[in-house]
Amino acid sequence: MHWSADGNALATVEQGEVVKTDIRAGRKTVLLAKDKLHRPGSEQPMPVADFAFTADSATVLIFTNTARVWRYNTKGDYYLINRASGQARQVGLSGKRPSQSLMYAKLSPDGRTVGYVSEHNLFIEEVATGKTTQLTTDGTRKRINGTFDWVYEEEFGCRDGFRWSPDNKQIAYWQVDATNIRDYLMLNTTDSAYSHVVPVEYPKVGESPSPTRIGVVSVTGGPNAIPPTTWLNIPGDSQQHYLTRLEWLPAGGSVIVQQLNRKQNESKLFICNPASQSANLVYTETDKGWIDIKARWSRDDPSGWEWLERGKSFVWVSEKDGWRHLYRITTDGKKETLLTPGDYDIATISQINEATTQIYFIASPDNTNQRYLYRTSLDGKGKAERVTPTGQAGTHGYTISPNGRFAQHTFTNYQTPPAREWISLPDHKAVNETESIAAKIKPATKSNVNFFKLTTDDGVTLDGWMAKPTDFDSTKKYPIVFYVYGEPAGSTVNDDFSIGQNRLFQGDMAKAGYIYVALDNRGTPNLKGAAWRKSIYRQIGRINIRDQAMGARKLFAQHSYIDTSRVAVWGWSGGGSTTLHLLFQYPDIYKTGISIAAVGNQLFYDNIYQERYMGLPQENREDFVAGSPITYAKNLRGNLLYIHGTGDDNVHYDNAEVLINELIKNNKQFQVMPYPNRSHGISEGPGTSQHLQTLYTNYLLKYCPPGPR
Repeated sequence: MHWSADGNALATVEQGEVVKTDIRAGRKTVLLAKDKLHRPGSEQPMPVADFAFTADSATVLIFTNTARVWRYNTKGDYYLINRASGQARQVGLSGKRPSQSLMYAKLSPDGRTVGYVSEHNLFIEEVATGKTTQLTTDGTRKRINGTFDWVYEEEFGCRDGFRWSPDNKQIAYWQVDATNIRDYLMLNTTDSAYSHVVPVEYPKVGESPSPTRIGVVSVTGGPNAIPPTTWLNIPGDSQQHYLTRLEWLPAGGSVIVQQLNRKQNESKLFICNPASQSANLVYTETDKGWIDIKARWSRDDPSGWEWLERGKSFVWVSEKDGWRHLYRITTDGKKETLLTPGDYDIATISQINEATTQIYFIASPDNTNQRYLYRTSLDGKGKAERVTPTGQAGTHGYTISPNGRFAQHTFTNYQTPPAREWISLPDHKAVNETESIAAKIKPATKSNVNFFKLTTDDGVTLDGWMAKPTDFDSTKKYPIVFYVYGEPAGSTVNDDFSIGQNRLFQGDMAKAGYIYVALDNRGTPNLKGAAWRKSIYRQIGRINIRDQAMGARKLFAQHSYIDTSRVAVWGWSGGGSTTLHLLFQYPDIYKTGISIAAVGNQLFYDNIYQERYMGLPQENREDFVAGSPITYAKNLRGNLLYIHGTGDDNVHYDNAEVLINELIKNNKQFQVMPYPNRSHGISEGPGTSQHLQTLYTNYLLKYCPPGPR
């Protein structure tokens, strides 16, 4: 969605047209009709993936014909369409850019120029004339200008790698030099009679990061000449740090850059002036574990900066006092003010409203499985005030208008399917009562689902949920299936409608006669303070696994209706690794496991993720070995179904093969299912999802039979 300048309306794509909706009146106006959404020479309307208006609203930039790059559809074609005449021009044609090669095209602040990346180089094009200027020429598959390599995108959320200056005259951009990063060679064996290699530049843990630098280039150079780039003189060894955020100061002239060291436990902010080549360190933070970046609390998007006072100060997030809090910091770094004091974490920033001196954020001090909207003052003198009314316990989300007067409010809990409404703020009243969540929601009966807490024999209190079988009889014994993740990237115990559901099981787990359970161990990203989250540092594969196993034992001791001879566990990615660990390290507890896309050997995963949470293998290799499932594969006693896509560019298929070799060496019998050329999500190709569901369901039914006994 794109907000209007006054914040009272928004533009979206509806039924193939760009439509403006007045929030209070509910009135819709077509801004760009289907009959004007045509490629030149074609009668077929183009699908709209995204759009942007020029400053005068006369022209619309349309993103269409998209293609996937790694996880997201970030490559495609862009068209400039005159709203009055309907005349369309494809961006990049005058620069002879290949079709479906443009990335992150965006208009300059004045709307007169569009910048974009194509084939790893930066270009600009005048909206009025189509005149194209190439800003960089050295781009290759491994020298990347204006966007990022695989690992920066996957682990930092960095995708769009260039920024227009406020005065429209310059562009600041990242350049990633992956020329010395070794390729992981995936093998495509199905799309032709002869196999071919698919190389992915991928720095494994222990490998130095790709040198990355930031350049500033003028867009007002002379005709036919490639304008020179000024490289920012940021201190440090570029092979031992990361540059994770970049934005222009509101007044222009200088940029602010966040630098993380390789271990990601030291963050520095520099104010850099390209003209003077100065780089002034204004703020430093260190941590015994690691420092999260903005992508953690901003929907995996590190772009933007939370400026105040037109750049004199900004809002910053830090865990320096043991909780994830909001701070107001002057741009020179000399003064900081804590905005959210107290023993609780903020989850995300929702909106900053300088006009009312308020900041809205998501938190849940009393129940970390839920989410609510709060606000507090920007001067640090206020107390956090809950804005979400009582009466709808669960998970709330908000997309707030720039003026802070309206928000799209979403709500769900374990009994309520996701619903949304438009509300006014700060009173949190539905704009249209007949369309309010209160009028629309129809809670489902889930009397068999409940949340609980348990304390293990280690003294660790875990959150969990349990979905009991239909027609449950406490005098009988039922099989139990654990759904696990267990690593810092995600949690499984959240109050939303997915609780108790299993998308891979064909049918209803409860009706089939299974107890279905999830637990969140230490190290998961719950709002329980930094000590909870960072206790897993250098302990992945150990502390999280013990918490899960001790939690299972406590459940068994508390509930006589659990059949301990029928215990299954499953998970995907990090959850697949956790599944392997539980089967291997605690074979007396877990009898059956289904592991999907698992990291079998931590030394095979990427450097940014693994070094963030585990340190450097050059210094503490023993932790990586002790935390890898392959180390314990010899202990397998139960039933294992191991599933992996051979085209997984995230968790490479070599993880599967080294684990399979270790199981073979120890004469461990198991079942394996490779999905040819499928990626980490195992979704490509006709019939894949159904096949995976059938495989999963049949295995579970066979080796962990359902129903009471």
